[in-house]
Amino acid sequence: MTQPTATRFATPALDKLPEDIRTRVLAVQEKSGFVPNVFLTLAYRPDEFRAFFAYHDALMEKESGLSKAEREMIVVATSAANQCQYCVIAHGAILRIRAKNPLIADQIAVNYRKADITPRQRAMLDFAMKVSRAAEEVAEADFAALAAHGFSDDDVWDIAAVAAFFALSNRLANVIGMRPNDEFYMLGRQPK
Repeated sequence: MTQPTATRFATPALDKLPEDIRTRVLAVQEKSGFVPNVFLTLAYRPDEFRAFFAYHDALMEKESGLSKAEREMIVVATSAANQCQYCVIAHGAILRIRAKNPLIADQIAVNYRKADITPRQRAMLDFAMKVSRAAEEVAEADFAALAAHGFSDDDVWDIAAVAAFFALSNRLANVIGMRPNDEFYMLGRQPK
């Protein structure tokens, strides 16, 4: 069911990966039922794979003032602005699952300003988009707007870091030609 991982660079065979990377990939496969293409595509460069996923996990898996669903909202909104098909589709699936809402990812990807989200989440996404598209314009007024919605300094850092990290990811995925797995398209759309 899964499409090829990428069109530009060779995807290493699972049995040829370093043991730590192979172990991680197999754990993801066991949990999800398939290997997300990002894992095999980035395994082309093992040291960078390790660094990428270490930072990804530090941002996306920790306890935070942002829910895991809110962090995925940031990924989907900024990835849509950056025209990253892989991240919109893959993280859209994760967002649907984490938010327990089959509509939210499509709404955010198309136009988060009209999505069924809270004013707090809209302020979060406004800031994330500014970081993603015009970080040089971030000013004190942006911090004040977030504070008015109850975001702490650590929350603001998290919003900025997720947006910035996925800007890197979006650009790399686009250059590589990484394709989303077919399995992602239906995840979280239908009750189990």
